[in-house]
Formats: sequence, C-alpha cells, structure tokens
Amino acid sequence: MAKSDMDKLTEEKIGNGGLLLKLYFDMKNKEKESLQPLLVDLINEHLLKEPGVVYCYGAIEEPIEMEGVYSTSATITILVENFRSSINIAFRYAPAGVELIRPTKDVNLRPIEIQGALMDISLVSESYSKFIVQNAMTEEGMRHLSDDISNRIKRGTEMINRNGEDDKKG
Repeated sequence: MAKSDMDKLTEEKIGNGGLLLKLYFDMKNKEKESLQPLLVDLINEHLLKEPGVVYCYGAIEEPIEMEGVYSTSATITILVENFRSSINIAFRYAPAGVELIRPTKDVNLRPIEIQGALMDISLVSESYSKFIVQNAMTEEGMRHLSDDISNRIKRGTEMINRNGEDDKKG
C-alpha cells in the first residue's frame, strides 16, 4: 500500500522531532447552534495558525442537551514541529485531554528545546499571575505584594553580591 503525501509528511516531521497528538476539547453553551461553529473556528482560525503546527483536523460531536445547556466535544489530531510547540498549544488552549500518538518510542530533547519550553512556561505563568493580581487583589494587597517583591529583590541582590565577594576571596 502506497503512503499518502500526508503519511510521508508525518513520517518526516516525526523523524525530525515532531509530535502527532490528539487533543480533546469539550464545550458548553446555551445555544446549540453556536457550539460546532466555535470548534470549527478553534481549528481553522486558531490551531492551524499557531507557530509549529504542520496540520490539524478534527471530529466534532453532535451537541447534546443536559439541564438546559448544550454540550459537545471535539477530537483534534494535530502534528506539531516539536515539543515546544505542543507545550504552547497546551497552555494556550487548555484541552481537556492530550494523547501522544507518535512517536511511540522515547523522545530525546535537545537542551535548547527544554530551555525554550521552560521559558514559555515561565511567561505563561507570569501572565496568569499578573492577570490574577490585577483583577482579584485589593489596592492594599497590591501594595503589600509590591513591598514583598521589592524586599525580595533587595535580599536577592545582597545575596548575589555577597556570594560574588566570597568567590573572589576563595
């Protein structure tokens, strides 16, 4: 059986560090007619345009009604260039589930990929923290947090300087 162009592309990308994943999404809405278009939009206007996405396609379930709210789910197959792309997609879109389809063997990550993924995680964490602080904290709480951060920076700087002086002595 001859391999399709898609199969060849998938093999090539996985051979070069790509990942083939299944992402599971669920969505609820009071309007039945809006659910499937929202998931189609997620695929066509968002996931397909993410950096590192080679291709993706999905199957969307027919919405069902439960206690006045409609619910549906989608299973999306996605091929990404590398581990870092998969991390960014998981953070940005928060699927209900993620399944690694391929590769089926252990994956070796280069140090630069690990570093990049950790930096992405750090940036997302900072964004969420900033959002929470700006939207959920009182002015007094924000002043207290600002003072704590200033004190930590001051103590950290002192510790770094002290260690630098100890290194020069030793």
